Amino acid sequence: MKLFLLSCLILSYSTLLSQEITVEKIWKNYEFSSARVEGFRTMKDGVHYSKIERKGAKQRIVKNHIENPTEQTILIAEEQATFAGKPLQIDDYEFNSNENMLLITSETEPIYRRSYKAIHYIFDLTKKTLVPLDTAHQPQTLAEFSPDGTQVAYIYKNDLFVKSITTGKVKKITSGGKLNKVINGSTDWVYEEEFSITKAYAWSPDSKYIAYLRFDEQEVKEFNMTYYNDLYPELYTYKYPKAGEKNSKVTAHIVTLSSGKSAQLDLGEYEYIPRLKWSSTENKLILQTLNRHQNELKYHLVDVSVKKPFTKEFYTEKASTYIDIDNNLHVLADGKTILRTSEMDGYNHIYALTTDGKTTQLTKGKWDVIDFLGINESTQTIYFSAAKTSAIDKGIYSISITGENLKPITLETGTNDAEFTNGMGYFIHTYSTASTPPVYKLCKADGSVLQTLQDNQALNDRLKSYNLSEKVFFTIPNGEYPLNAWMIKPPQFDPSKKYPVFMTVYGGPGHNEVLNAWDGNDYFYHQLLAQKGYIVVSVDPRGTMYRGVAFKKSTYLQLGKYETEDIITTAKYLQEQSYVDPTRIGIQGWSFGGFMTSLAMTKGSDYFKMGIAVAPVTNWRYYDNIYTERFMRTPQENQKGYDENSPINFANQLKGKYLLIHGSGDDNVHYQNAMEMVNALVKANKQFDLFIYPNRNHGIYGGNTRNHLFQMMLNYTLENL
Repeated sequence: MKLFLLSCLILSYSTLLSQEITVEKIWKNYEFSSARVEGFRTMKDGVHYSKIERKGAKQRIVKNHIENPTEQTILIAEEQATFAGKPLQIDDYEFNSNENMLLITSETEPIYRRSYKAIHYIFDLTKKTLVPLDTAHQPQTLAEFSPDGTQVAYIYKNDLFVKSITTGKVKKITSGGKLNKVINGSTDWVYEEEFSITKAYAWSPDSKYIAYLRFDEQEVKEFNMTYYNDLYPELYTYKYPKAGEKNSKVTAHIVTLSSGKSAQLDLGEYEYIPRLKWSSTENKLILQTLNRHQNELKYHLVDVSVKKPFTKEFYTEKASTYIDIDNNLHVLADGKTILRTSEMDGYNHIYALTTDGKTTQLTKGKWDVIDFLGINESTQTIYFSAAKTSAIDKGIYSISITGENLKPITLETGTNDAEFTNGMGYFIHTYSTASTPPVYKLCKADGSVLQTLQDNQALNDRLKSYNLSEKVFFTIPNGEYPLNAWMIKPPQFDPSKKYPVFMTVYGGPGHNEVLNAWDGNDYFYHQLLAQKGYIVVSVDPRGTMYRGVAFKKSTYLQLGKYETEDIITTAKYLQEQSYVDPTRIGIQGWSFGGFMTSLAMTKGSDYFKMGIAVAPVTNWRYYDNIYTERFMRTPQENQKGYDENSPINFANQLKGKYLLIHGSGDDNVHYQNAMEMVNALVKANKQFDLFIYPNRNHGIYGGNTRNHLFQMMLNYTLENL
């Protein structure tokens, strides 16, 4: 009896000592943010790195030796990082080829997800002088040194400019650039969002040519957004091609800088040019073209190293569904060998492709390569990341360019990332698990550790005072395709009780939620819900990644159908567990997750009591064509696929409590989606809750916004689940 009372006292005392997680701690005070290693930039010799050191408003850039970090040289001192008597805001920088000059990016202003405009400066490390890049044409974007370090190219008002550093002369090398009309050297909105590309120009290795894309977007329909900033709201207009609508007409060109003459390349028939890349040493350019259905990818060679430059198509890959465009494209120094990834054999693997059309598979197996990390051409060793052991873990591996000697570089189970230095001799290793904040280490190429750069011990120590529950991974039976999931139970979980369940979902192509990786602030919000007495669950339905083509592309032409079935299967599975209250299952998701939440609350309304949909797509007709048509083809071709999986067509089935949240300034998933869902619910005479964040984009952040958003979602959950 005494022992029992003592145990109870110890439990009560530990509970009292345990601190409470709050929304304010997560999203206002950012008390759980992990430290990162930032500004690490490898230098030309491969054994030094540079980084920005900040102290208040003052900044400096320093150079360190990789294996001897105490060996430090100040490249730009605090007093030198000033212009016109004011401290310079150094957002980013790059070296020229001789590493005697820096191109500094300052006063950066975002445009969309990846695009920006900024003021650029050139700092001469020898003379210790700082000058603006071009005061007559600013702000600029996408500024870059030429390979020989004597020139800088940049975009200003949709045209491409080049400045000679030695003479100071500026040359405009394209014409016709105009807002919402023509773009030279950069991309339109849909390329930026869906092909993850904003820089649409590239220097030739000898610095004598620039290849660039030209976007004629005059026939693309405009979308209008209203910003509420003043007495009279401001109208913002930009080009946004929705599913089935016209795209920009994109052409590829090469300009000869000595003459200023530009030549358009003949690439045959295509809809998109998603990538262009030069060899590192040869004046040979590789371009990819893609048809509108995105199931036929062609490779083109442009050779300007010969007296009579020529263009030829040398390889075509076809798929019955679609082909994903990624950044796993590398042209070797010989100018005729390309390393790329493809899902041709049912899993994503690395292939060597030569410009005579011959292809060789280098990695094999029932697992997916994730990222190509680089190649050491002197040792003929390729480095890459892969979900080799499971879809929830990521490791770093190496393999010979012959496809032999596959070896793990990292041995830790969890999520491993690597950023290699020039020459591939070293890398920054980032490691985390579901319960371990990121640890950053400096390693040799074989994985041996030189030093720990950041172990986040301060955060780990802080977490000891919180009663955190374990995130447990498990599998949900689902016929041919069992589903990966994780669960967080309340502290002091009692299996004899019945608990409500809060499901958090994304479920769309290109993003997995069930990963053995640190989940930052979302992890703590889920821990907060667990402390409030909820079981928190996430599942990756069919259509998600790292389980091969059959699983990933099973949703083709029916986006939302099988994903919803799998979400409902998960709810049914949870209802069967003895510790779950089957009448209290809720769901929340953002973007594609908001789409899934809206379908769960309508098509799956018998299983869900509450749903919170943030920035959801509600009809794929309203979304952009590159993303939507990749998975659905056009509405004209696939009307049934669009209609049978759109939550606005099932609004009459809503039964539970439904909260719809959107930002009115969302350039990605337009506010229109929320308004159409409102119309459908009103028509069906269904009561619901709505909250709009004025001017906020798809991320819904800025100031106190995230704190307000998550407090509202928490309150809604507590009141309705």
